Amino acid sequence: MRKRRHLFTFWLELAVALGLITIIGLPNFAPGTAQGNTTLTVSAAVSLTNALNEIAPLYRQSRPNVTVRYNFAGSGALQQQIENGASVDVFISAAEKQMDALQRKNLLVAGTRRNLLTNRLVLIVPANAAGITNLRSLSHGPVKRIAIAEPRSVPAGQYAEQALRKQGLWDALKPKFVLANNVRQVLQFVESGNVQAGLVYATDARTTNQVKVVQTIPANLHDPIVYPIAVIKTSKAPAIAKTFAQFLSGNVARNVFTKYGFGTAYTNFRF
Repeated sequence: MRKRRHLFTFWLELAVALGLITIIGLPNFAPGTAQGNTTLTVSAAVSLTNALNEIAPLYRQSRPNVTVRYNFAGSGALQQQIENGASVDVFISAAEKQMDALQRKNLLVAGTRRNLLTNRLVLIVPANAAGITNLRSLSHGPVKRIAIAEPRSVPAGQYAEQALRKQGLWDALKPKFVLANNVRQVLQFVESGNVQAGLVYATDARTTNQVKVVQTIPANLHDPIVYPIAVIKTSKAPAIAKTFAQFLSGNVARNVFTKYGFGTAYTNFRF
């Protein structure tokens, strides 16, 4: 009998010991310990469409729990959306003006604003067109329709206006203007042949073989073309938004931007 009690006690103590080991090990597998999925909303100038779409899956390789959702439009329209309370984590503008406006309204996370990229303004015509070689050619009689982005809200249009004014052409060409909602729409107008010329970014012109560049506009005719980036203060995931902004300044993203013709304004920044 005593021997049986000893055996029972032995097996009971062993079971308890095993139970304690299991209990101690449970936290490693407890539900909820894995990092949850996050969706970042990035509002970006439409001229960044091709490059950013290529970058998203590259970022996801290092952050598989983060999905990047883009909202592409003219920078002025994106600025207004943010001012009106749109849910945005990161904003990339095609000019400083729109970012300045958000900063004045205290809508940026302090210390996250950086100049990310640069670009050039170019004059394009349909691929099979002839006779237009530079800005001054636009004043010639046969040229009837010229596409530019809306200068009141779109940076590409603002740069175009600056260049044409410095050349003394703005007022004379005004009756010929076809205004577009964004720079990609300008590109579409020229591709279709609905206009005889247009002013877009060099990176836009590289996305199609249906147009050709006849002049790269001298940089001294307009403000520097820079693309500032910042995290928006109302972001629900500011820490992750910062990692995305930092990724865009690193080597992997920079190679993609260079492929599409962008220049780099700042590299490998940290917050």
